[in-house]
Amino acid sequence: MNSEILQAFQRELTCPICMNYFIDPITIDCGHSFCRPCFYLNWQDISILTQCFECIKTTQHRNFKTNIRLKKMASLARKASLWQFLSSEEQMCGIHRETKKMFCEVDKSLLCLLCSSSQEHRDHKHCPIDWAAEEHRENLLKKMESLWEKACENHRNLNMETTRTRYWKDYVNLRLEAIRAEYQKMPALHHEEEKHNLEMLKKKGKDIFHQLHLSKAKMDHRRQILRGMYAELKKMCHKPDVELLQGFGDILHRSESVLLHMPQPLNLELSAGPITGLRDRLNQFRVDITLHHDEANSHIFQYGDLRIICIGCDHQNAPHTTATPTSFLAWGTQTFTSGKYYWEVYVGDSWNWAFGVCNKFWKENNQNDNIYGEEGLFSLACVKNDIQFSLFTTSPLTLQYVPRPTSHVGLFLDCEAGTVSFVDVNQSSLIYTIPNCSFSPPLRPIFCCIHL
Repeated sequence: MNSEILQAFQRELTCPICMNYFIDPITIDCGHSFCRPCFYLNWQDISILTQCFECIKTTQHRNFKTNIRLKKMASLARKASLWQFLSSEEQMCGIHRETKKMFCEVDKSLLCLLCSSSQEHRDHKHCPIDWAAEEHRENLLKKMESLWEKACENHRNLNMETTRTRYWKDYVNLRLEAIRAEYQKMPALHHEEEKHNLEMLKKKGKDIFHQLHLSKAKMDHRRQILRGMYAELKKMCHKPDVELLQGFGDILHRSESVLLHMPQPLNLELSAGPITGLRDRLNQFRVDITLHHDEANSHIFQYGDLRIICIGCDHQNAPHTTATPTSFLAWGTQTFTSGKYYWEVYVGDSWNWAFGVCNKFWKENNQNDNIYGEEGLFSLACVKNDIQFSLFTTSPLTLQYVPRPTSHVGLFLDCEAGTVSFVDVNQSSLIYTIPNCSFSPPLRPIFCCIHL
């Protein structure tokens, strides 16, 4: 083959980042190809779309498939380089004058076929050099895949801790203001309880803020370790076949140890003490909420994974449902334009539930059990993610770092003040008050169960 054509062919099988033959090549949107490890290591921020390193076009994909044809051709090119290396005079067997085609796994030596059958090596494990090199390279790539998955997981967790750290003080202050406002509605004799609860909340808030900084530091350190190990495995993959086999050592074992003890996000919980007499005060505004008859029959009690819901009825009469992977939305029959109202929902051990109030606009855009958005929706929701539960309120969307209610949850609607408050009835504690609600009456109760 003409040398210029051969060189052009070799260039097409060479990664433009590392300038080596491709290992696990990927082809991105614009048509350019790179080694997956090279592309990943030059992808500085996993959460942001990256650009092609050749033409600067943005790629829209994240899950890249291996270019099998390019991978096979690069493997053939490496094999050709290997045989060119082995055919040199210095690589010939000094005893039998044959090409060393075999690799001894025990002493990491290259042997000709006759030497591998000798008494010295008879009990050792041998395999063809090219086959052994590709197998070792594939093992490295599999380990790199695990490392990258962990690196992405750690990156997401680090972003989460960074965001929570940034907004933690504001969240704590909002909790303090909401609880302080609740005590202002209570008799003056609760002053000592208020002082104790607020001081306890401040202390917990500071402790958690410190823990968040430590958690971030651990994740950032783990990020450097994961990327360092990934880069080391990539470097090993790019070594010529003989160097790869003889230098393999304990690199897989070391990479396995890196995957252990991955730091996890903190399970934040900023619980507040009980507010004496909270439910008694709210019961002054108690109303019974009923559902539309057809919606109650077709949605609440046949669909969704809300185990028990009790609205305006005794606990022992609460209807039971069967869990199915779907969702429902149901509205109360009442509407509210002014005044103060309080009602309770029994949630038990259920998960993926939400309840609150919504305006006419939100209701009209959610007639087909599709969550359209949070504008005009003022709700508390519980979502199960793996083995953890998350509470959040809407308008605006805010995570609530309080224990998940396991009994009755109350909602207090104050149309004049423009607030919606949620309370853990069993604990007699405030979950959250959504302040400055932009109400567009009439408001209607809403009950949801969503498999997210």
